Amino acid sequence: MVIMGRVAGPYAVAGWIKVFPYTEYVDGLLDYPDWWLGSEGGKWHKFKVIEGEVHGNVLLASLERCADRDAAARLKGLKIAIPRRLLPALPESGEEGYYWSDLIGLAVINLQGEALGKVAGLLETGANDVLQVQNPGETERLIPFIDQVIIKVDLAAGRITVDWGRDY
Repeated sequence: MVIMGRVAGPYAVAGWIKVFPYTEYVDGLLDYPDWWLGSEGGKWHKFKVIEGEVHGNVLLASLERCADRDAAARLKGLKIAIPRRLLPALPESGEEGYYWSDLIGLAVINLQGEALGKVAGLLETGANDVLQVQNPGETERLIPFIDQVIIKVDLAAGRITVDWGRDY
């Protein structure tokens, strides 16, 4: 399973949920008619997507078996995943490929060995993508996802090495 977003909470009164997607495009999750909701290390349950729409930088969705606000509220905080086999194949460029969702939760370390935090999300700005890096007690860091800054993405080690100072 590839985690593609999380349920932020209920939306309105008809059982819709608000979703923070971890996809390159906000509506990317709508390409999949079924979502699996659950928690890492816990049980996953399949839900059919009835309707969905983009609302700013979040996704609103109506799911089967989620008929009212109370049902939607019970889904708050759950992760949304798609089986990796259903995702488009990554290009075979000889380098390790990954999806945006693979980067969520990775530790970010700079060339000086300083921990900058963990990837909480990514933003698409038009010019380049941006890592949203959070470290408890600190202001969120926005780090450009460009070759000059991103030195190495090591999924196996759970780490991204960047050329970025703590004081930037």
